[in-house]
Amino acid sequence: MAYVITDDCTACGSCIDECPVEAITEGDIYKIDPEVCTDCGACADVCPVEAIHPE
Repeated sequence: MAYVITDDCTACGSCIDECPVEAITEGDIYKIDPEVCTDCGACADVCPVEAIHPE
């Protein structure tokens, strides 16, 4: 089960450096590629606005 980034994302960049498999892409709202995500949760742990949740 991959993690997803909700519309609450502020595109702060905190999650990008935490992803060990580079599954997150930048944009107005960041996106997680479900085919690459390993469900480790590292991104959710560092999100300051709690915009990342398990799908």
